[in-house]
Amino acid sequence: MASDQIEENTIKDKEMGFFDHIDELRKHVIRSVVAILVCAVVVFVNKSILFDTILFGPIHVDFWTYRQMCGLSHWLTGSDQYCLKEMGFVLSNIDITGQFTQHLFIAFVGGIVISFPFVLYQFWAFIKPALGATEIRYARGLVFYSSSLFFIGILFGYYVLSPLSISFLGSYRVSELVSNEINLESYISFLSTLTFATGIIFEMPILVYFLAKIGVLGSSLMRRYRRYALVVILILAGILTPSPDMASQIMMALPLYGLYELSILVAKGVEKNKLK
Repeated sequence: MASDQIEENTIKDKEMGFFDHIDELRKHVIRSVVAILVCAVVVFVNKSILFDTILFGPIHVDFWTYRQMCGLSHWLTGSDQYCLKEMGFVLSNIDITGQFTQHLFIAFVGGIVISFPFVLYQFWAFIKPALGATEIRYARGLVFYSSSLFFIGILFGYYVLSPLSISFLGSYRVSELVSNEINLESYISFLSTLTFATGIIFEMPILVYFLAKIGVLGSSLMRRYRRYALVVILILAGILTPSPDMASQIMMALPLYGLYELSILVAKGVEKNKLK
């Protein structure tokens, strides 16, 4: 019964013309946009939670990440060497429309993040009729695994990358004569970009899966270049965590290297399925 339905959908898709495909794509795009706007409105009206609790969380010295770093400092060194005692900057706004504009911007970004699984499902629903039974079977769980990796990346960027970067860059001074007054737009742009980019980076196993499916990338190749990948990961960790502290860079490098090893396992699994 399921195979008959797939075959029927495939035949129907082949019979569709160019403008029929455009019309079908338009429906999925409209649904995605509506979902993003609805989620953005929900985020917008919860201003206190959005800003005071979430966005401005990393500028408080009692933020979860800073407490864990302090506990780790006492455990490793027996001192408060890595404890954050004060934030070295204050937020300011110099544009009369700045706060309202940033409220709209971050609400839209929040709408995208929250609706990500639904938008991804709409993309999958559009391309699914054009796939055969084998391709559909191989892509099963795409929405779940992609969404899970995306949200894990978002959490990692928010709780690990962003606090370490903000605490270092915000307190860095070339001279005691210069104080740090960070513009609200600069802070929100930095935090949202870094966090969202980390969510995208965590999609690497999914990308490797499809590259392995089409034969562009294999597990043997990834194992052969593992040492070069490690060097690239360390460089990337140094860029993403501007703090000179090695502990911060290691905390960033370990998950990225873990993603690389996971991607090797994904590619190996694809190869086994091809052999079968």
